This record gives sequence, C-alpha cells and structure tokens, in this order.
Amino acid sequence: MTEFTLQCKAIKEIEELKLVGFRVLCPADQYIIEIPKTSLQLSKRMSEIKHVENPSQQVGAFVVEHEIDDEDGYWVCVAVKEYENVPLDMVTLTIPSQKYAALRHKGANYKIMDSYKNLHMWIEDNKYERLKNKWHLEIFHSWEDSEDLDVELLDTIE
Repeated sequence: MTEFTLQCKAIKEIEELKLVGFRVLCPADQYIIEIPKTSLQLSKRMSEIKHVENPSQQVGAFVVEHEIDDEDGYWVCVAVKEYENVPLDMVTLTIPSQKYAALRHKGANYKIMDSYKNLHMWIEDNKYERLKNKWHLEIFHSWEDSEDLDVELLDTIE
C-alpha cells in the first residue's frame, strides 16, 4: 500500500454538530489501539442510533488542552439531526459552530501525527491561531482498516 497525505489545506466553517457515540478514555499511548476498536463497535451498532445524518462517516472529537475532566478523552461518533432515544451506554456531544483548518489524511493511523505537524505548520505560516481548548474534529470517510484510513483532520482556529 502506498502511504500518502493529501496536501490540499483549506479553511472550513462547520455549523453546530450533534454527535452520538462512545467516549474513549485511556492512557495516551493506548488511543491508537482503543479508537479503532471503538470505531468498529460503533459501526456494528449504528442501526441503534436514530436520525443518523451520514452512516458512511464517523466523527472523532477531542480537546487538545481540556480545562475540565468532562472534555478529556476522544469521542467516536456519528452526526445526527437530533437526539432521540440514545442507547444507554452511548453519549451525546454537541459541537458548536466553529472555524477549522482542514487537511485530508489517507494512510495508516500511526502516520496521522505527521499530517497534523504539516497542518500545524500551515496554520502558523498563514497567521492563524490554533484554539487548543476548543473541540477539534476528525471526519472519517474510511475507518475499517487502521493501516488505510481516509480522514479529514479539522483543527479549530481563529
């Protein structure tokens, strides 16, 4: 498999998102293992979630520098039009309307940090400020194989 990152960077504004899924909370070095497992679990249980906007996408959400414990971790979710009868072992998360620097990553999950470094340099070079205490997103278009992800990295900026 050829590993590559699509270098097309852009600024995106995304309206409020309502998310339903699972919160992953583990030691930092375990996220690379736990997030793919949770993603597959969410895929298997997608039919239990009402009002899913796009079943072919999953949304990861996290705060880089969280100020409260409720923001610690990583959320593996799907976007929904509204919250209704959410399964008891799942969580809801509402992401406010925000502006993001975006970069598409295709390749292995362990290479995502290289893509983030590239995106962060671009943010700095273009005089944007990263908002590390806000929600950041990862929109997964393909997540079944952690060696061959297709994910849009969305870093919150102003």
